[in-house]
Amino acid sequence: MSSSGASMPVRRALTVTAAVLVGGITLALLLGASGLGGPAAADGPAAAIDAYQPTTGRLVSLVGALVALAGVVIGGLALSRPSSRIGTRSGRLGATIALMAGLIGVALGGYVVAAAEGGPGTGYGIVGGVVALVVGLIAVVLGGLALARSRRAGRLTT
Repeated sequence: MSSSGASMPVRRALTVTAAVLVGGITLALLLGASGLGGPAAADGPAAAIDAYQPTTGRLVSLVGALVALAGVVIGGLALSRPSSRIGTRSGRLGATIALMAGLIGVALGGYVVAAAEGGPGTGYGIVGGVVALVVGLIAVVLGGLALARSRRAGRLTT
């Protein structure tokens, strides 16, 4: 297969993951800007709310943490089995998806942490934001390692 044919699935994967990244960040920003489900403004920013009450910050940080966790799983699979279905041919697809999912987790977690006006228990989702940041960084590292491995393997076979 020619080199241009082999790079087409990678380009398609990059396009899809970039669209998902932009869509996820846009959704999180719209949710955060709307203020839906946030802590009650009349009680002040440091007022504690129920631990099970969903707020915008908690939901955005949960989405970020789940996407980052998916990136860790996909990055681990791409690193351990580069020629499996998730790796498709050179193993770049799984690595690219893990990188993008990690970046989404880092972006959403960073947004929640930066926008939080109170600490844990105030409903701003700061604990989930920190979890999304850490797990997102792990996904980025795993995806980067898998991508470097696939590039190295590609150079050895050509």
